[in-house]
Amino acid sequence: MSSSTFSNDFDRRQLLGGLAGGTALLATGLSLPALAAGKTRELLNVSYDPTRELYVAYNQAFAKHWKATTGEDIVIRQSHGGSGAQARSVIDGSPADVVTLALAADIDSISAKAGLLPANWQTRFPKNSTPYASTVVLLVRKGNPKKIKDWDDLIRLDVSVITPNPKTSGGARWNYLAAYAYAKKRWGTDALAKEFLGNLFRRVPVLDTGARGSTVTFVERGVGDVLIAWENEAWLAQNQLGKGKFEIVYPSISILAEPPVAVVDKNANKKGNLAAAKEYLNYLYSDEAQDIIAQNYYRPSNPAVLAKYASRFPSIPLVTINDFGGWKKVQSEQFDYGGVFDQITKR
Repeated sequence: MSSSTFSNDFDRRQLLGGLAGGTALLATGLSLPALAAGKTRELLNVSYDPTRELYVAYNQAFAKHWKATTGEDIVIRQSHGGSGAQARSVIDGSPADVVTLALAADIDSISAKAGLLPANWQTRFPKNSTPYASTVVLLVRKGNPKKIKDWDDLIRLDVSVITPNPKTSGGARWNYLAAYAYAKKRWGTDALAKEFLGNLFRRVPVLDTGARGSTVTFVERGVGDVLIAWENEAWLAQNQLGKGKFEIVYPSISILAEPPVAVVDKNANKKGNLAAAKEYLNYLYSDEAQDIIAQNYYRPSNPAVLAKYASRFPSIPLVTINDFGGWKKVQSEQFDYGGVFDQITKR
């Protein structure tokens, strides 16, 4: 099935009233390869660090939907890690049916380097294949003993900052760009923004490979005064990992973090999972899934669901990746070998 047919099928489904009931697959013309009697279909979702709890809940809902729609049992296996490292694992042979990574550049890399999905993958689902969004916040210890209020507090000599490595973590790249946006707005030039980022990373004692590793460093190991984190990860730390021990600080400006999703066509097709993989990502846009997304402190793409959970998501000024020229430009200038990040962290 071509990507354009796939997109049209999704649009047609929406017009037919969504994904409910046994007619959904018929409406899109999707067909399933037969499984041997008694076998359960398996999908592999290669994802990034902080989506663990989200997909535990979502996978249960999707399995029920799939069973009701097709009569078939399905199990979704998960793989989590730094987004850049996860993309590399797929390029190197991890048999992912779908990827749900932290940023588009990582999925672009899978397309360009391994040819496992088409270059126009982002046109195949609504909202540029982004069923949920997030932003970057600051997590501090209870009582905010260092009185951290905004990005400029992170370069004080008495403050220790925890953030993961932008070379391996997509979340770290969003963190970096949010800080860059603040510095550029406050001081007006790229040169001063780079100087600010150099000072900030001198306050970072350890660069974990992924966002969850940094959360563990801050929450469980007790290292650092402030964690730069995904909004959903900060809420997880506050509500579950260390209840009553942390506070979330929303900075004066941050970034709209848009983690995209994609079917890894060649892998899914080889395993007879192409239709199931497409439906797995389609269903993320359903009302049920959007509720699960909001309950896990990701910002749902459905405006009505977002409004329903508005109290969870404070409104702050947000820049976007387009304000930086897009991921291709950002990756080349900031994070590739010899880029700005290498320059400012060179000892």
